[in-house]
Amino acid sequence: MQGTIARVCMVVAAAILNHPLLFPHENTTLPEQDEDLVARMREHEEMLEMEHARLEKELAQLDSELEETPSDQGFSWYFWSAVSFVIFLAIEMCRADIAEDEIRPVEDEDVISETVSIPPRMMDKNALRNFCDKCTYTSSHENWKVREFVEGFADDLLESLRSMCDREVDMEVGDFIGVGSMFESWKVCQPLMCDLLVPFTPPDPHSFLYHLWCSSSSDIPPDMQCSGTIKVTMFGEDEEACLCGSANLGEDVLCLLHNKNKVVKVNRSPDELLCSSGTHFLAKDQIMRWFQIAVTKAWAGISHKYDFEVTFRSLDAAGALKIRFRSGKVIVLNLIPVVQLEDTDAYFVSYFPSDHNSFPDPYWPLSLAVCERNLLKYLAKRLPQNSCHLHCLQVATFLHRKQLSLTGESALTSYHFKTAMVHLLLSTRTSAWGAASLERRLQDVFSFLQKSLQEKRLYHALIGNRKVPRDIRVPERFRKAEPINLFRSLVLRRKLYAATVRHFQEMLRNAPVLLEEYTPYLSNGC
Repeated sequence: MQGTIARVCMVVAAAILNHPLLFPHENTTLPEQDEDLVARMREHEEMLEMEHARLEKELAQLDSELEETPSDQGFSWYFWSAVSFVIFLAIEMCRADIAEDEIRPVEDEDVISETVSIPPRMMDKNALRNFCDKCTYTSSHENWKVREFVEGFADDLLESLRSMCDREVDMEVGDFIGVGSMFESWKVCQPLMCDLLVPFTPPDPHSFLYHLWCSSSSDIPPDMQCSGTIKVTMFGEDEEACLCGSANLGEDVLCLLHNKNKVVKVNRSPDELLCSSGTHFLAKDQIMRWFQIAVTKAWAGISHKYDFEVTFRSLDAAGALKIRFRSGKVIVLNLIPVVQLEDTDAYFVSYFPSDHNSFPDPYWPLSLAVCERNLLKYLAKRLPQNSCHLHCLQVATFLHRKQLSLTGESALTSYHFKTAMVHLLLSTRTSAWGAASLERRLQDVFSFLQKSLQEKRLYHALIGNRKVPRDIRVPERFRKAEPINLFRSLVLRRKLYAATVRHFQEMLRNAPVLLEEYTPYLSNGC
C-alpha cells in the first residue's frame, strides 16, 4: 500500500511540474511550432495516461482489499486521497486565476512602469549655465520693471473702483497682494503675467462666517478638500457678533460699534448680498459678475490717462485683463477677488488663473499663496548666496511649458513643480542648494515628481506639513489637518493620468533639445 501511495504522489508531482501554466506563452527561447518538441510532449502525455490507467486498476483492487484491512489503514488511505484531491483542485483554481490575469485590461500603473531616467546631456553644467545666463538673468530686470508698472496701475484702477462703489450697498475692496511666479522671482516664460489678490469685505452691518473642510462639523464632500463655504451673516446672528441689531438693550445702553442714530438694515435679500439663489452662502459667480462690472467702470474712469489698450481675456475670470501697448508688448494682469480667512494669510479665491478644476458654488477653494511667498523669502535668507533653487524652478517650468505645446493637455502645472521643490527645500540641508549643485537639485526635483506621479500622490507643501517653520503664518488648524493630495483627481481619471505621464516622460526625453533649441531666442521672450 505504501508503494501505491508513493506512486500517487509521484503522479501528482509530475502533473504539477509538467503543468502548461508553468511555461508562459511569452517564452521565446523554445519555439512553439517546433515539431520535435510537439511530438515529445504528445509521447509524454500518452505515458502519463497509461500510468494513470494502471494506477486506477491497482486502486480498484486496493478498494476490495481495504474492506478486510483494519480501520486505521483505511483512514490513512482516505486521508492521502483527500490530500491528492486538494492538490489537483488547487491547480485548477490557480489555472482560473492566471487565465483572468492574462486577459485583464492594462492598469494605470502600467503606463509608468517604464522608468525614465534624467537625460545625462541635460545635466551638463555648461548647458544649464548658458540657459540661466540668457534667460533668467536677462529677464530679471524686465520682470522688475513689469512689477513696478503693474503695482502702480493696479493702485490707480482699484482707487477708481472704490470711488464708484456705494459703501452702503457694495462690497468694500481692500489693497491688492502680489503672489505667484512674478512676485517670487522665478517667472521665466512669456507672457508676462502678474497675479494680484484683491480682498473684499461685506458692507455693514454684515460679516462673513466661514466653514472649512477640515473642521469637525464640516459637511463638505471629500472631493472638495482644501475648500470652504462663506456665509453672509448680520451682527447679532451669531454669538460673536454685535447684539445691538437683534436685541432690545434699552435706552441706557450704548453700542460702541454702531451709532445710535444709524439705521441698521436687516432686510437685505441674498441677491443683494451676492449669495447663491435661496441661500446666504456667498456665490463665486455673483462675485465675479459684480467685480467685472466694477472693473469695467473703473477703467472707463481712468482710461484717458494711459496710452494702451485693456481688454478682458475671459468672461469666466472677472479680473483677467490683457494690457496691450502700442509697441505690441503684452502684459497679463489677473485681479483675483478673494476673501481673507479671519486675520490670517489664507484666502478664499474666486478662481485660479491656471486651474481648470474649479469648485461649484457655494464652495470656495482656499489659497495659501501668501504663505508660500513668505516661505520662499524665509528660506532664501538661509540658503547659500546665489542659491540654485529658483533656477531649478525656472528650468523645470520652462521645459514644462514648451512640452505642453507639443503634447497638449496635461494635469501637471507649474504649481506642482513648485510644490515638489518646496518639499525638497524643507527636507534637505541648506548647504545642498549652492550654485554649483544646480544639475543635482534639478534631478532631485524631477525624481521627486516622477515618484509622486507613479504613486498618484503629491501632498500640499503647507497643509498638514509639520516641517514648515513657525515663523511662517500658517494657521494652526491647517498644520494639524490631514495632508491634501494634489494628484487626487488622477486616481479616477485614467485618460488624464496616462496623458500626464506621457507628457512628463516626453519632457524628460526632449529636455536637452528644448534647452539647446530655445536658449538662443530667450532674450526675446520664451
